[in-house]
Amino acid sequence: MPDLITVRVQTDSDSFQDVVVKIERSTYRKPFLGGFKNSITGVEFHNAGSQTVPKKRPDKGIQLFCRETQTVFEKSKPQQTKNTTSTQMTKIGLYVSNTTDKLISPGKYLTAEEYHKRRLEAVIVLQTYFRRWHAINVVQNLREEKRLRLAWEAQEELRKKEEKEEKLRREHERRLNPKTKEDFELLYHALELWRQEETERINRTLTGAERKAALCGLLEQEAQLIASIGRHKLNANEENQQKAILHFLDKCAQPKRWKAYDGKITEMDTQYTLRARELFEIYRSISMDDIPKDERIDILLIVRRTVKEHECKLTREIVELIDREVDLMLREVKKCNLEGLRKRICTLFLQYVKTPKFNPEVARILKVPTDPLKLYKNVNFCHSCKNYLRSTEFPVPANSRTIGRCRLCCKLDNEAQRRETFLKYKLILENLRKSEADYQDNSKIVFLVQHRDLQYMIENIWGCQSALSACSDLYDLVMVRWDKQREWSPWNTVLLTKDEADAHLKLCNLQEAYEEAFIHRIKRKHIWAENYFAQIPVMTSFLHRSDNQANAN
Repeated sequence: MPDLITVRVQTDSDSFQDVVVKIERSTYRKPFLGGFKNSITGVEFHNAGSQTVPKKRPDKGIQLFCRETQTVFEKSKPQQTKNTTSTQMTKIGLYVSNTTDKLISPGKYLTAEEYHKRRLEAVIVLQTYFRRWHAINVVQNLREEKRLRLAWEAQEELRKKEEKEEKLRREHERRLNPKTKEDFELLYHALELWRQEETERINRTLTGAERKAALCGLLEQEAQLIASIGRHKLNANEENQQKAILHFLDKCAQPKRWKAYDGKITEMDTQYTLRARELFEIYRSISMDDIPKDERIDILLIVRRTVKEHECKLTREIVELIDREVDLMLREVKKCNLEGLRKRICTLFLQYVKTPKFNPEVARILKVPTDPLKLYKNVNFCHSCKNYLRSTEFPVPANSRTIGRCRLCCKLDNEAQRRETFLKYKLILENLRKSEADYQDNSKIVFLVQHRDLQYMIENIWGCQSALSACSDLYDLVMVRWDKQREWSPWNTVLLTKDEADAHLKLCNLQEAYEEAFIHRIKRKHIWAENYFAQIPVMTSFLHRSDNQANAN
């Protein structure tokens, strides 16, 4: 299309005028505004659109900024529109039936105050019923909690009663059949209590020659009881010795164990552990009683073949004794006459098993080193029994400055004079060390304190009773941290029952949980313990470290 076109326009009924029209071409692509398509011919027709070019404003030479805004204020207002109605009534010339009409009379007028008052009364009724329902639920929940609490208390009371009965039964059983050192300590302690009671009764009721005669009779009874305890001790030592031997050999026969990265335990047998296991089985078989004669002969032949692998004076003696027993068994010698010979064979074979040359696995378990030069290290002299013993055989309290008597001499002195029992204090110390190990904060003081130090603290500082309930049953008492954020020490501890200790460790703020007088009493006991243990050189560094830690907290 050309830029200029001529258009003929009719100006009058019979006149026309030619007008030249300039075509302004669009600078943009016309958008698609819709259209239609002829279904017969297939021709598409698009809707036309026109847009005039906006008028340009004259340039005034300065830059202008303009922004048009329009604010609309909206307001909502209800309107009551008119609704024209009409009524029809009976009149002259018109009759309107009134059979369906209703007679409406006005009711009582209700003011706004009366309306709101009635609503308030209805709300109060609803609240009353709701509060009653809520109170019933609260009471039922409280009743259920009370029932559960009473059932738990009854169960706990029953459990404590059963534990106490079980403890008494165990103590009675330990006194009737003592087997360990602690059992004999209980026996000697009970004997000392009985002797003191009898002595007090004799001194209170008798005088003169009758008193002396009664004291002599008491001394004879005490000597008989001590002799009876000694016989029990010999039997228990023999039984414990056999158990210790079997435990020692079983420990040598255990395979090597280590934990893998995935947590599984890996076991591996070496030639030494297999050898130790073989010797352990042979020793257990040869030490058995009440076995048939044929099996006994087979076991002796196995022992003979085993010891014949090494030629020395010990093996030759074992072979000689085995041949002698086999010969006597073939001659139908009574079993009771062979007991001494069999014990000699067991003893010599045990000596053979404990020799590292024949059983290399025992070298890592034996207390006495195979190298004589190692005996000069960590060896101390006991001035009581005049023996040189390892340092582990000496009890060293925290306040000790020199090496005193060995454990055996201390035990004999206790049995002969004081006859004290340390079982309760050992149990408290063991529980304390287990609880401190669970904290995993590298606490060290608890492992330096011995049971005698703990005995001094419990008896002298804490008075053998709980700081809260004054319970004096040592089997139910435990020592825990006073401030659980700091490591345990004699100046950061408190003696409580087990239930009280569990509740104490759950506290976050001691100042809010306890009264000021109680805290002051505990602090005085801490100062007492701190002054006592400050005399020990090794405790001085821990004292300074605890002070710094307390200041930091």
